Amino acid sequence: MGHSRHDVSQAMSDDDKLIDLNAERAKRVHDLNDKRLNEVRQAFEQAMPLGKVKKKPKNKPKKR
Repeated sequence: MGHSRHDVSQAMSDDDKLIDLNAERAKRVHDLNDKRLNEVRQAFEQAMPLGKVKKKPKNKPKKR
């Protein structure tokens, strides 16, 4: 391993060094929003636990 870090970074093309900051920010914002959504969802489920989803009983058809 005779390569220094400088040699390795020099071997990369310029495109590899570029980071799309807008894309990275969008990913981070998305992750933060998902985290907040999950926290709110958990708090809501603790406050109002959802049991198993119950189906509404079907009403008998009215006789005419």
